[in-house]
Order: sequence, then C-alpha cells, then structure tokens
Amino acid sequence: MRRLAVLGYPVSHSRSPAMQTAALDALGLAPDWTYEAIEMPPEDFAVRTRALPGAGFVGANVTIPHKEAALELADDAAAVAAGIGAANTLSFRDGTIRADNTDAPGLLAAFGRPAAGLRALVLGAGGSARAAVWALAREGANVEVWNRTGERVDELVRALAGSVEAGRDMPRLAPVSAEQALASSYDLIVNCTSVGLSEGDDPFSQLPLREELLGRRVTVIDLVYAREETELAATARGRGARVIDGIEVLVRQGAESLRIWTGREPPLELMREAARRVD
Repeated sequence: MRRLAVLGYPVSHSRSPAMQTAALDALGLAPDWTYEAIEMPPEDFAVRTRALPGAGFVGANVTIPHKEAALELADDAAAVAAGIGAANTLSFRDGTIRADNTDAPGLLAAFGRPAAGLRALVLGAGGSARAAVWALAREGANVEVWNRTGERVDELVRALAGSVEAGRDMPRLAPVSAEQALASSYDLIVNCTSVGLSEGDDPFSQLPLREELLGRRVTVIDLVYAREETELAATARGRGARVIDGIEVLVRQGAESLRIWTGREPPLELMREAARRVD
C-alpha cells in the first residue's frame, strides 16, 4: 500500500482527503493508494514527518502552520519551493525527502489569465501568501503585500526579491500599509489570511478593503473556504467582480501534487465535485 496524507494543525476541516481519495479511485489506484489527514502540532512535525516513510507513506501535502518547516526539513527542493521559501508537497523516495510547492502553479491555474502588468494586492504573509506573491510577480504582475504585522511583510519582500527578479518581467514588489491599500484600486486581490474562516468575520473591518472598489474589473481570489461562501467572496460577486474561491485553488494545487506523486493526469472535474460535496 502507498499512503498519502495532508499534514496540518488543525487539519480536520481539510477537504483534501475526500478530493484526493476520489481522484485515486477514478485513476484506478485505490485501494493500493490511500490518502488521509494527520494532525501534527508544530513541535512534533519534524520527527513525525521523518517517520512517515517507515509507515508506508510516499508523499504528503503540508498546510498551516508547517509550510516553511517542510522546506527546512527536506533533503532536496524543487526550484519553485526554494524560491518561495515554503513547501506544501513532500515526496519520500529512496530515503530522502523532496519538497515542492504546488500552491504557486495552482493559484495561476485557478486564475487562468495572464498576470503581466496587473496591479495585485496580496493579503497575508504566511506560506500561501509567499506562494501567491512569488507566482504573480514572476508572471509580471506588480504586487503589493499587506499583513497586520508589518515586519513579516518586510521580511517576505526581502526574501522573495532576489528570486522574483530572476523572472522575465522585473515587476514591482513592495509592502503596503493599510492606509495605502485603502486608498488604492487593484486588478487582483488575493486573500491569504484566515479572515472569513470563522462565522461572523467581517473582511471590511479586518482587512484593508473597500466594498466600492470591488467591481467588474477586479478579480478576487479568496483562499479561505468554509461551508458557506465567505462574506468577501459574496460581496465581491454581488458587485460584479470575478471571484475564485479557495476550493478551486485547493483543487488546482492538489492536482499538481497528485501529478508529482503518481505521474498520472488528475481528474479535475471529479476532484472539484468531491471537494465541494464535503459538509
């Protein structure tokens, strides 16, 4: 049996097991391949992850709060993971751990349009935000980054600047204050914070966003997914913005991970349906 998992803390809300199990079944790989969720506190992550191959695991997705630790743990890293400074996909082969990052290509696949020349606002400074900033900037977008803690944004921008400048379009990458973001308009807004995960979260009081700027020329990507559409996604949709929710991004990055592990072409529509069926 070849085992796969998603590692996080918490992780019980993840839709990856349902999505990936459906894909493995459709590809004819089940029951020889399985996918499960494993909750790992940060203090246990390194030891328990290194022990996974001995229990039959061939790979794992990594989610909050382990993405940067996953890269540090790996013996080898794909260029995209090294450039971002975070990993969301691990492969266990021949006694080594290889790190990849499918968050970046998954985000671009979900966006589905050229990003060059766009003005983008990325909200957050964690592993998912790093991937979004790196992906968009490498594609030529002008990216501004906001986080409640300004020091984390400054560190993110410093860390990614060299890698981004190796891209073909030499975009602008800069931190932005809440006041600057509120006074600006954007072509693309990516929410990489947890705002919207809890019932009653008000994105317009917790994030530097104004409802009146969410119009038809704007695309909003909200990485948060919950049982109901988030207030940010619903408001943006109601004002005519193009909205891409967290489940679509999850499907796209999960498909990239599955390609890495199995070498097979994932059944995207089936994965999408399975992820959306989860209560």
